[in-house]
Amino acid sequence: MSSNAARARTVTWLWPFMLLLGLVVAPLAWMLLALMTGRQVGWMAVLTAMELVFMLRLGTLGPGRLRVALVVAGTLLVAAVANWAIASAWMGGSMGLNPWDASLRMGPHLAWTLINLANGAMEWLWLAIGVAVGAWLAR
Repeated sequence: MSSNAARARTVTWLWPFMLLLGLVVAPLAWMLLALMTGRQVGWMAVLTAMELVFMLRLGTLGPGRLRVALVVAGTLLVAAVANWAIASAWMGGSMGLNPWDASLRMGPHLAWTLINLANGAMEWLWLAIGVAVGAWLAR
């Protein structure tokens, strides 16, 4: 059997599901770790980028601009969702709300204010490193 025949049978539709799985699991892990430690854990951006690269490779998405764009956008999306969830969990916990209800009730202006107050220069640097590492690994 030639390599072209084997390549034609390779499943190429699995990567959207793997990407979705990575985009759901990463913010939950980030939020859980941040709430357990009491810190923002900005280094999770690097782990998120590596996880998304792994999930897309596992889902048989070939290298190229699409994979790089998906990893970069996914890393930024996960960071935004995780920071929103962390801020709402801290704010809602003091009001007796569970994290889900608190995140649905918090507005974007309050979330942006709390995220800027909680994240220092090091967390923003970790996010930039995570995006760069993800783009490099995804190529």
